[in-house]
Amino acid sequence: MRKFFSEGQLAHNPRQELHNGNWVAYTDVPARARDIAAKFDCLPAKDFGLEPISSIHTSQYLTFLQTAWREWKENGRGGDAIPYTFPVSRRRQLDLNRIDAKLGLHSFDAATPIAQHSWDAAYWSAQTARTGLDHINKDGVQNAFALCRPPGHHAGRDYMGGYCYLNNAAIAAQRAHDLGMGPVAIVDVDYHHGNGTQDIFYEDENIFFSSIHAHPRTDYPFYWGHADEIGAGPGEGSTLNLPLQRGAAWPEYQMALDQAGREVANRGTKLLILSFGADTFEGDPISHFKLKQSDFLRMGSVISQWGIPTLIVMEGGYAVKDLGSNVATFLSGFET
Repeated sequence: MRKFFSEGQLAHNPRQELHNGNWVAYTDVPARARDIAAKFDCLPAKDFGLEPISSIHTSQYLTFLQTAWREWKENGRGGDAIPYTFPVSRRRQLDLNRIDAKLGLHSFDAATPIAQHSWDAAYWSAQTARTGLDHINKDGVQNAFALCRPPGHHAGRDYMGGYCYLNNAAIAAQRAHDLGMGPVAIVDVDYHHGNGTQDIFYEDENIFFSSIHAHPRTDYPFYWGHADEIGAGPGEGSTLNLPLQRGAAWPEYQMALDQAGREVANRGTKLLILSFGADTFEGDPISHFKLKQSDFLRMGSVISQWGIPTLIVMEGGYAVKDLGSNVATFLSGFET
């Protein structure tokens, strides 16, 4: 399995985030990606331009991401650009000039700052996923790993959140469908629900989405990921949420994973996009499942036995000391 990474992803380095009423050091530190990359011989990402990104994200949102930090500084602000006002009702198209208003319009939390190089890092994160897909499509190989940072699965068509700016998995999935590589399925195995991915494809019958995650009654992002969310309109039945209780260990997790695998198989899936988060690890500082490092070997083996070409897209995982080894263990299980 070839692995892909861009050094440009390391430039994103906000100073702090708002967490539980306090300002704390930003959790998605560059060391996350650096330590994973050190475990492998990674190939560089190619630059496919804005076209694949624009197939998922609105032009207004992409312009915002590219200009927000500059506008923030031009308004005399210190630190990173962080929203503090959110349009929770009657959200509509308005001619907004002040950067504070734009930040709230395109965010759903105050934990996803825009720093000087956030756009560049997010851009290369998306290109890394796109490069992995190109490798599967053109080279005819079975699997590829895209080491993406910042992650993407919380980002919607026109909003950021959960450390995510561009939805890497969605960008790859849409491109795969357009190339005729489908049916395409996305399975999200991050601790947190992939709300942005779900939103993007909620009414799309062409892309199946399943997420195994902590129950939103107790865990972020709270407002998405309940079991009764199954898609709408043409996409009704194309979303499968499998929420688990805090403290879930491998036996419960495997049951959900097997259920997702059966649905993927039933749909005749020809390409799997796997949003892989290592924050299901028992030592993760912001998560509450009990998977051990050895369970990542089992997880990789189970998914590889589905026998579907797979693009693995890196999402979360914040136990930095163990992260590289956890990812390497998962990929080892996938390759056996």
